[in-house]
Amino acid sequence: MRLLPLVAALPLASGQLNKWAQKAGLKYYGSATDTPGFRERQPYAAAYAKYDAIFANNDEFGQTTPTNGQKWMFIEPEPGVFNFTEGDVVADLAKQQGKLLRCHALVWHSQLAPWVENTTWTPEELKAVIKRHIFGVASYYKGRCYAWDVVNEALDEDGTYRKSVFYKVLGEEYLKLAFQWAAEADPTAKLYYNDYGIERPASNKTAGAKRLVKMILDAGVRVDGVGMQAHLHADNHPTMADHMNTMQQYAALGVSELAFTELDVRIKTPGVNDTKLAWQADSYAAVAEACVRVPQCVGITIWDFYDPFSWIPAVFPDNHAAGLWFEDFTKHPAYDAIINVFKKFDNRKEIGDKPKPADDCKEGKGKDAKGKARRRSWRY
Repeated sequence: MRLLPLVAALPLASGQLNKWAQKAGLKYYGSATDTPGFRERQPYAAAYAKYDAIFANNDEFGQTTPTNGQKWMFIEPEPGVFNFTEGDVVADLAKQQGKLLRCHALVWHSQLAPWVENTTWTPEELKAVIKRHIFGVASYYKGRCYAWDVVNEALDEDGTYRKSVFYKVLGEEYLKLAFQWAAEADPTAKLYYNDYGIERPASNKTAGAKRLVKMILDAGVRVDGVGMQAHLHADNHPTMADHMNTMQQYAALGVSELAFTELDVRIKTPGVNDTKLAWQADSYAAVAEACVRVPQCVGITIWDFYDPFSWIPAVFPDNHAAGLWFEDFTKHPAYDAIINVFKKFDNRKEIGDKPKPADDCKEGKGKDAKGKARRRSWRY
């Protein structure tokens, strides 16, 4: 049973997320979405009309990511046989609605087609398989993807390389090759390394992510960004300062972009009460403020906004209510907490702070076609 939230001595904020994120200087605030009628969405057809109306509002969400449709098991189910049906559902929706599209994910150890895992490969054979997949998928979506999660979750919890089929056969070489081939297949897309558990500044996995990205960059291969999935816990989450510290470490490697790519904040069962919702609001707000304050952070994607469509309860049965809309389509208090953060930075002003230009606004950088400095070039 959900208690009515009494939480928050915060003023109610007027929507919407993407509009206020852009006013604060971000490129987007978005939501991932999945194919109607499948997986978590399957039992909730009656909710589609309300859900679709919220999702379609670009003031609310200016970007999207397919949660499943572009993954290997769906898009290359047989060797060399590509099926773009599910991937096109969200890609076409983004085009129709004028949303940025982050594409996800080219090389990942999970949700692989069984034939990839169940074959004994020589190094040259597996290289050819990876190259065919990357060129087949990235070339098909060329020009449509603002960014690609090129490699997803290549690290174990301790920051060492995950012993995937790719690593077992090719070692760390597969990482360099994946980014090299993705850059060749779609030269204009931003290329990201994406992982969970890499949001805290002193964790072994954060250190592993830095090591991985540096290794690829040192090889002369392009990596544009680091994606922090940010599947967080309401009762134990990184602070705003933690997020900033971590992002500054990634930025120091030389990547041009950072993003929170799969944000949700799970609440432990039983029940959802004011205390838990306040913790959750603090976590969502910390991500929003850290992203605004770090120049390289371009945007935030939540891993679906509607609680019934979340992956969390199925994978972590003792957790739920990780999104921003409850099942009855009322909003979590976190929604207003996020917008109140963005409002502090609207028009480059915050109480007690004086805005100053970031490095990319100097010497003519960070300007639009008319020579005016972009709002995003200002930081506090």
